[in-house]
Amino acid sequence: MADFRDLSGKFALVGVAESDELGTLPHTSALQLHAEAARNAIADAGLTKNDIDGIFSAGRLFATETAEYLGIRPRYIDGTMVGGCSFLLHVQHAMAAINAGLCEVALVTHGESGRSRVAMPSLSSPKDSLLWQFEIPYGIIAPFTGYGFVATRHMHEFGTTQEQLAEVAVATRAWARLNPKANQRGPLSVADVMKSPIISWPFHVLDCCLVTDGGGACIVTSAERAKDLKKKPVYILGTGEGTAHCSVNQMPDFTTATGGVMSGKQAFAMAGVTHKDIDVAMFYDAFTIVPILALEDLGFCKKGEGGAFVSGQRTAPGGDFPMNTNGGGLSYAHTGMYGMFIIIEAVRQVRGECGERQVKDAEVAICHAPGGIFSGMSTMIVSTAPGA
Repeated sequence: MADFRDLSGKFALVGVAESDELGTLPHTSALQLHAEAARNAIADAGLTKNDIDGIFSAGRLFATETAEYLGIRPRYIDGTMVGGCSFLLHVQHAMAAINAGLCEVALVTHGESGRSRVAMPSLSSPKDSLLWQFEIPYGIIAPFTGYGFVATRHMHEFGTTQEQLAEVAVATRAWARLNPKANQRGPLSVADVMKSPIISWPFHVLDCCLVTDGGGACIVTSAERAKDLKKKPVYILGTGEGTAHCSVNQMPDFTTATGGVMSGKQAFAMAGVTHKDIDVAMFYDAFTIVPILALEDLGFCKKGEGGAFVSGQRTAPGGDFPMNTNGGGLSYAHTGMYGMFIIIEAVRQVRGECGERQVKDAEVAICHAPGGIFSGMSTMIVSTAPGA
């Protein structure tokens, strides 16, 4: 059997972009957001839609709908849907498809009218679903409830505090203030977070992600093809995915995202880099506990030390661990499935395209995201150097 690690550095992200607008967009459907982001990413790569022969898409719309709306007839299509990390999985799946000769240029798209709900299906789940049978009757009625269990257990076992959770929101807002596209750019302090209303203990309103409309897209191709394109290639050094449960009530350990431990080990092994090589971290932040678990599960600190790790604004501008430099799901945008946006920012950071929020000499970035409540998990390490 071929070793997937042999594919390190042999594929590249060559185009990334958001939709034309982000925020509250009652005039724009989910499909239009897919299309705008796709058009912008194709232009960023210096390609045309006729170059695209693979479509990867996730959400409440079929990938075939996206392809038809874009006017593309791909020879390969992937509609893998496991929640917010789906797009990181798509990048790995695109690498495998290109390596197998099934397509040459893969377009991964996301579009979601998360706030305005324009042309979006109902949010309700079928009554025979696991959610309706085993969670809703017991009060687990929204993501903040399930993630709240995780945060509460972490606080109980390790002494993590609400103030430490708030540090994540404050640092992320500091980055957002440097990003003209960020939804929330006002000043924010730990005291502000602590004074905001409780949504689901221990989460205050400002511990929770935004709910916005928007779209994003990225393009994957071989490193060889990437050499002739418009922008500096961003090589995919390592990827990984893992799943340990579906329903949060089946989570093996409320303080560990087991699938994330799996995906992180795979990505680091494939990339051949160490934690010290990482210049920028893009961690999904639907709630302030999520990046804290990422830091622990990926090995940037020991289990239980994530709260202390983020204290003192260590992850903010000027700190020694730049994290979520676009403003994250907490302050930049969160459409419902946020994973695409961490890919976009990671690529822009290592390309050196981030203006005021640019991390100096950034060369290697890590992306990490859950789908569901720490269910499906994915990790990716990228660099402008094919063998960083």
